[in-house]
Amino acid sequence: TVASLDTDSTKSSGNNTSDTCFEFRVKYVGALEKLPFEMFRTLQEPLDFINYIDVAQQDGKLPFVPTEEELILAVSKYGVKVVSVDQCDVLHRHPLYLIVRMLCYDDGLGAGKNLLALKTTDPKQQECHIWVYQCSNSDQAQTICKMLSAAFDSVLTSEKS
Repeated sequence: TVASLDTDSTKSSGNNTSDTCFEFRVKYVGALEKLPFEMFRTLQEPLDFINYIDVAQQDGKLPFVPTEEELILAVSKYGVKVVSVDQCDVLHRHPLYLIVRMLCYDDGLGAGKNLLALKTTDPKQQECHIWVYQCSNSDQAQTICKMLSAAFDSVLTSEKS
């Protein structure tokens, strides 16, 4: 199962307009940072994105197994924030306007875990980054994608008013 959010389109699936923040417990797999911006164009299709992550794992650039530490991934109309469980340390902050795509898919390791991959860019759009988190199951991963989709819809709706 693959769920995807493509922020280049003007529509997504969801319509929550509140300022609610949704929190999920995930584990951090790793990141591929400072990729040339040309990768932004190369990784448009979900299958290309998944294959790129798989190859990075096979090449040792990204681990197959996440860290043991659970983290809180919070989704709001401002973007995605990843914090420690005690919420004292902010580990990653992905502003909504820098998120290019979010994708969830089965990790293929047979344990029923799903990976959540986030493709972001930098404000000057010179580089792109891929952030990978492990969700406990496909329902959780798909819910995160839906909540982010709703956040985009909320912002797009308020921009038009």
